[in-house]
Amino acid sequence: MEQNLENKTEVKDRLQNLFLHNRKKILIFLIGVIIIIISLIFYQNYEKKQNILAAEKYVRAQIQLSLNKNDAKNLLEEIILSKNKFYSILALNTIIEKKLFDDPVKILNFFEIIEDINYSEEKKDLIIFKKALYLIKQGDVQTGNDLLKVLIKNKSSLEAIAQEILDK
Repeated sequence: MEQNLENKTEVKDRLQNLFLHNRKKILIFLIGVIIIIISLIFYQNYEKKQNILAAEKYVRAQIQLSLNKNDAKNLLEEIILSKNKFYSILALNTIIEKKLFDDPVKILNFFEIIEDINYSEEKKDLIIFKKALYLIKQGDVQTGNDLLKVLIKNKSSLEAIAQEILDK
């Protein structure tokens, strides 16, 4: 029993000495942790606001499509340039589907911007597939086929579809 009490006081004394000798280091560490936590909270809040802003722009663009195509084009282009993971792809799909831009170079630049966003491999493959289909539709069959071959070579989940398109 007496030994147990001695161990407890010894541990208590060691902890007190540790804190007294390393007080500055411990405080700096705790302040650093608090700053990191606060920064993460602010960053998440910022990301959430950016996502809401992109969503609002996308909805406005959809409304503007029936009223004024130039305003819709500008909004959709802003969304793509914002590199929002969700709405950038939707904006590009809308641009292609509604044929809002006549310049294929501009649309290929949009594809490049979207390809630079950090997506999963499956989504990247889907973007490459869509780009290949767009290129084939625009008459650049060789480049489109090359992209399809890359998908086949990488054993993509779209491999069968890409192979079917190449066989035609």
